[in-house]
Amino acid sequence: RAFAMSSLASFSGLSRIAVGRDVRWRRGACVSSRTVSPRASSRAGTLRVTCEDLGKKREPSTKDGEYVRTGKNTAPWDRPKRIVLLRHAESEGNVDETMYMRKPDHRIELTEKGKAQARRAGEELKALMGPNETLYVYVSPYLRTMQTLYELGQAVGVDRVLGVREEPRIREQDFGNFQDATMRELKKERVGFGRFFYRFPNGESAADVYDRVTSFRETLRNDIHFGRFNCDDRGCRTDDCTVVIVTHGLTLRVFLMRWYKWTTDQFTSLRNPGNAELIVMERGDGGRYTLLNDTHSEPYLVKAGFTDAMIADQKWAKNAPVDGLNSEWPTSKGNLFFENFPRRLKDNRDSVKNADAFFERRRLEQERKREERREEGEQMNW
Repeated sequence: RAFAMSSLASFSGLSRIAVGRDVRWRRGACVSSRTVSPRASSRAGTLRVTCEDLGKKREPSTKDGEYVRTGKNTAPWDRPKRIVLLRHAESEGNVDETMYMRKPDHRIELTEKGKAQARRAGEELKALMGPNETLYVYVSPYLRTMQTLYELGQAVGVDRVLGVREEPRIREQDFGNFQDATMRELKKERVGFGRFFYRFPNGESAADVYDRVTSFRETLRNDIHFGRFNCDDRGCRTDDCTVVIVTHGLTLRVFLMRWYKWTTDQFTSLRNPGNAELIVMERGDGGRYTLLNDTHSEPYLVKAGFTDAMIADQKWAKNAPVDGLNSEWPTSKGNLFFENFPRRLKDNRDSVKNADAFFERRRLEQERKREERREEGEQMNW
């Protein structure tokens, strides 16, 4: 009993400091939103925590594959209405690759055209939002992404931005401190090696970016679960909240890959989004996010490089519950892996043959250049 009393006292102190500011913790712990601390009562030597004015309301849960709703238009788990991903607008590096030789990657700025693109993206985002809707933003700490957010905010209205969190884990893929003339050759080499696994010297591979994006995704999921967005003592008004992630092209694709559990082959099939292009993940009826919505049609997804299986998964997500499982998704159904593996093995072997041919052409080209330099040197000596 002494231990239980001590534990309860510790919990009470925690609730006043941290729990009191978080409506989701108060729900989970049955902490009153009026008193912001649990009430202990003793019966037959047993301590229990009671709820006062939450009406014994619990988070929506799944029963027999369907959500148990607490009322009309109740959003499962109080998830934000949408998550919008945005690649930075046109930068100096997009129009002049030699800029990376003279300026650190994180200090590359937007062009004037890029600033106009960011403002147009803000207008497009504003058109998606309801009259009382607000934004919560995660932004890469690179200058071009922060400039993109600044211009976007001017169009949307800075008073509609609830908060901005600078998030290093969604920064650009690291190519090394300064890029040099060999970068173009390295990018060709990446095609032969494999786009997802190729690591630039002193830099990162897409697989490295995947690891840190996975960590960020868990932070985002926790922020959603614990009601960081537009929640207070009155509850969560997530139908009036959109989360925006301002990042970079490859990082954006890796985020989608991680969220939707795409394979490395599916990742490789995707095209890079355009500068300041809105990628909208809309919350479906069951609480999952889908890219197949009023903003993105099926032809748009096909053009973006989505396979039939990826599109079918987006259709499923429009009505699926948060804890549902798409039994037709390749990573959910064991036999699909075994059915697909022979094809993947053949594709990988074909890629190796293509890489061998690429490296042989590269070797011959290097030999030719060395021979030309040798002949030029002999002529100068003569």
